[in-house]
Amino acid sequence: MTVPVFEEYEPAADCGCAGCAQQRRILASGGHPNAHGLRRALAVLATAGVVLGSGGAGVADAVGPAAAGTARPGEAVDAQATADPVPVTEQGRSGPLHGPTGKSATAAAQLRKTTRAEIINRAKKWVSAGVPYSMELYWTDGYRQDCSGYVSMAWGLAGNEWTGSLAEYATLITREELQPGDILLFHNPDNPTRGSHVVLFGGWTDYTHTSYIAYEQVKPQTRRQATPMAYWTNSSKYLPYRYKGVTGAAVQVPSVATVPGTGAKPGTANNPGTGANPGTGANPGTDAYPGRTAFGPGANNKYVTRLAELLSTRGGQHFYPQGPEPRWDDMDRLATRAFQLSQGWQGAEADGMPGPGTWRLLVTKKGRNIIGGASGPGGKSAVAPAYPGRGYFLPGRSSSYVTQLGRQLVKRGYGKHYASGPGPAWSEADRRNVEAFQQAQGWRGAAADGFPGPETWRRLFA
Repeated sequence: MTVPVFEEYEPAADCGCAGCAQQRRILASGGHPNAHGLRRALAVLATAGVVLGSGGAGVADAVGPAAAGTARPGEAVDAQATADPVPVTEQGRSGPLHGPTGKSATAAAQLRKTTRAEIINRAKKWVSAGVPYSMELYWTDGYRQDCSGYVSMAWGLAGNEWTGSLAEYATLITREELQPGDILLFHNPDNPTRGSHVVLFGGWTDYTHTSYIAYEQVKPQTRRQATPMAYWTNSSKYLPYRYKGVTGAAVQVPSVATVPGTGAKPGTANNPGTGANPGTGANPGTDAYPGRTAFGPGANNKYVTRLAELLSTRGGQHFYPQGPEPRWDDMDRLATRAFQLSQGWQGAEADGMPGPGTWRLLVTKKGRNIIGGASGPGGKSAVAPAYPGRGYFLPGRSSSYVTQLGRQLVKRGYGKHYASGPGPAWSEADRRNVEAFQQAQGWRGAAADGFPGPETWRRLFA
């Protein structure tokens, strides 16, 4: 009997031979028929002249997950790769779009012209719809609901691609050249199910270019969030690409550290806090105090956006990793409270709700900047104390560094978990307050565990 070659093939649904059974298992766990480990395992079988057929179950087990470099369904491939914010990276293979009936649709020419604005707008549709992640299902637009299907949709490709083929439709660029609509791609050719992922670049979060807005398809659904350059894990392996069919000028995405209307960086002549007006000066339509009813849970209006802009220019930009937005959320309250505390107010005067006094100081650029923000009181630069080391912030430890940390958290508006203090003994309240600060930076998972590392310390005191 001739041994079939199991490479780049679609396993028959009703075939009981060991090769097809193993191939279906690999596909179900997110593997690819061209994964190198599987090729090597099948090559050993072919060389040995093993007859696949009866008794195939035992042979399939012999070339199971350990040999193929993948995991059986239900087995963890990589504990780090399945934890938020690191995505689970199963993905389907290259294939056509799927029509309303679930049948494959005929693909036209693969390279379609599109603009950066169109790419971002398509990406936003999945975010708004909360498209659930799946490597097997297809959204109503015909694109597969995994990371590469998402990029295929945003780029307007005529079919569904995967991390191993997306680069064929793009040109490699440098990270400094990234513009909205480009991608950051990591493809692991030795085992595509371990780490391979692709995200859509949505713009820098600030002038330092250390983080950016990523549009990506991960479990449980499509998301848009601030992400460290180039990614949470395997950062050095992510390569920037530009779609060959993109046309037109770049989309300008404002960053949280940019002064509205000027594009100026903190510390320049147009930066509020130095005595100069932002852009063309005050905004008559939004600088008159609108009343307390314009703020708080459920509020969604231009005054909330203006509040965030004003607070960002007074040292509160770290509260807005994705930029000022019109919908009120907890970050607006925390940023407002941090500004109020910086004025020396206490109690009801520092409740996080912008009253007429708070608003007047913000629009007239008077009062103290947020302590620990871009600048200290009077616009003078603040110097961050040296990081003492992680060992001081562990259960059972007590030191002046814990007190220093707690006081800074309170100044920055992250002290809500303190029933008393802060004090020198490390407590769960300290950890929870640090965790809230880390999450405000856009960090998730192990990066927001509540234990201050050097980067948390630097940002907290910067």
